[in-house]
Amino acid sequence: MGTRDQLQFIVSSIRAKRLQSFLTGLGIAVGIAAVILLTSMGEGLQRFVVAEFTQFGSNLIAVNPGKVTTMGTTLGILGSERLLTLDDCEALRHLPQAEAVVPMVQGNVEVKAEGRTRRITLYGVGAEMDRAFRMQVGSGRFLPPDDPRLARPFVVLGDKVAHELFPNDNPLGRRMQIGNQPARVLGVMEHKGQVLGFDMDDTVYIPAVRALDLFDREGLMEIDVLYRDGHEASEVVAAIKRILVNRHGQEDFTITTQQQMLDVLGSVLSMLTVAVGALGGISLLVGSVGIFTIMTIAVRERTAEIGLLRAVGASRQQILLLFLLEGTVLAGLGGTAGLAVGFSLASLIHALVPLLPVHTPWSFVIFAELLSMLIGIIAGIIPARQAARLDPVEALRSE
Repeated sequence: MGTRDQLQFIVSSIRAKRLQSFLTGLGIAVGIAAVILLTSMGEGLQRFVVAEFTQFGSNLIAVNPGKVTTMGTTLGILGSERLLTLDDCEALRHLPQAEAVVPMVQGNVEVKAEGRTRRITLYGVGAEMDRAFRMQVGSGRFLPPDDPRLARPFVVLGDKVAHELFPNDNPLGRRMQIGNQPARVLGVMEHKGQVLGFDMDDTVYIPAVRALDLFDREGLMEIDVLYRDGHEASEVVAAIKRILVNRHGQEDFTITTQQQMLDVLGSVLSMLTVAVGALGGISLLVGSVGIFTIMTIAVRERTAEIGLLRAVGASRQQILLLFLLEGTVLAGLGGTAGLAVGFSLASLIHALVPLLPVHTPWSFVIFAELLSMLIGIIAGIIPARQAARLDPVEALRSE
């Protein structure tokens, strides 16, 4: 049999049982579409989270109070935890690798101005916060480099807070109330939008020492260190650890590099992508069962045809190849249809919900199509072997 004859045989076989072929291809198509759609959303989400984190730069290191031991408990439970203080922050400023060191205190507070009241997120920070996190001041200026223990009562507003508290006035220089503390507006940040679900425009920034007093806290929630380019993160971590251990007497703090954060998030999101892709794999399994069933039925219904082919000289290998190709073509057509549907649905979802990231790597596309064809081959092996083993005489008698 020539290649043309083989193709005609496969096409006529598929046409002869159009409904069965359609339903089988549909099972593969649904599976491939689900795999493409779900993995595209998972991959897009992973890229979105990484982009959100790295917009603050890749040279950030976070220091948090408390240390998790191998027993799974913090040292603070044993009474040996020491809080991070503004003095610790000042000590870290002497690091030669440090470009900026930012104390951090966060909480919710009620703010009042011009007879208007809002409850917003407040960050108690240092004067270098805007530089460390690559944030721009839209008007005015950021907090001045005062003595961190005697900082003046200044406040910098997020873009949204400024527009809602001072809708018709320039807020610079105006007085407002932050909790039980008076403050003067020193600047307004540029519009930033949401970062990892937090609205950066619906917030205010005050000196860390005043936030500690406002929330009646004794220690900082975090110290962020921006280190200079050209230094390794491990080198900076070792230097931070050395200074804080000398001050605290022990390692009762946790240091996390931005790469560690990205690695953890990446592993979690990768597992999520694999999990949602596996859901689509269930449909592929159903499709493979359909191919196996339709090919088995084809062998039984076309026994006489197989016998005739054998009688005119077709070898067992050719019969085996014919049925394997038929299963592969059927799965390939279903896979192609599934790719088209998956791409269309992904584009539609992104158009309807622009904030939902969708990204489909070409490696996924190639893998999905090869997977569909592999399923066709595997599902068709047993029926193809059955067809190839038929005795030509007995097959002709079945007519």
